[in-house]
Amino acid sequence: MTWNPEVYDQFKAARSAPVQDLHALIPERPYRRVVDLGCGTGEHTLALARRFPGAQVTGLDSSPEMLARAAQHGAPNLHFVPGDIAALSGTFELIHANASLQWLPDHPALLPRLWRHLTPGGVLAVQVPANHDHPSHRLLSETAADFAEELGGYTRFGTAHGASPVLSPAAYAEHLDALGAHDITALSKVYPVVLDGAEGLIAWTRGTALVPYLSRLDDATGARFLAAYRARLQAAFPGERLYYAFTRVLFVASKPAESGRAL
Repeated sequence: MTWNPEVYDQFKAARSAPVQDLHALIPERPYRRVVDLGCGTGEHTLALARRFPGAQVTGLDSSPEMLARAAQHGAPNLHFVPGDIAALSGTFELIHANASLQWLPDHPALLPRLWRHLTPGGVLAVQVPANHDHPSHRLLSETAADFAEELGGYTRFGTAHGASPVLSPAAYAEHLDALGAHDITALSKVYPVVLDGAEGLIAWTRGTALVPYLSRLDDATGARFLAAYRARLQAAFPGERLYYAFTRVLFVASKPAESGRAL
């Protein structure tokens, strides 16, 4: 996928509110190694480096475009590396993931894999979007079905409209408890965003949900895809003002300092 930092940052303030709440949930501890999975443009990785100056903080991302922007941030204990979350290696006292794990499948299997990379006493802090049942995503799946040949059959959520790997807060808490976690906090929160009707929703999704589709299409086909998506959105949201209930799931959990239940 080809990410565009400028497009992503168009709604920077709105996208930053959930991660600020996530950071408020992270306990103060003497972390030595911190990793930010899917660090994007790196602002929140820099915030972690400044908050925990005694830690070596690594920002990991698979997008060269995002990493090029992230490299503009400097701190003595901060560095950025290219990499795939699914191929994470090493151990960390804090594993942080802001709006990145929704791109990985099977979260009941993903959580134990991440848990194994936490040192005893370590903390897992995650924030993921939970808007897969919103018309913005359902209509995107419908549009993808009309372009199945051009997309090579790709659709982000498969054939089930609204399907997503993101779980409920209760489900995350239950899976974390089964791993032996303690001090579990898991919640869902709506961060309201007011957009300029259907066009505003297209501008919003251009930074995220539209990326894997447009990355697979040439310019002409991408324009047709956008026109078809726009027509669906305009039918669903004919007004000039759109209240977008930007919903996020946040969870933080600690690994026991001594060995707990087997993974």
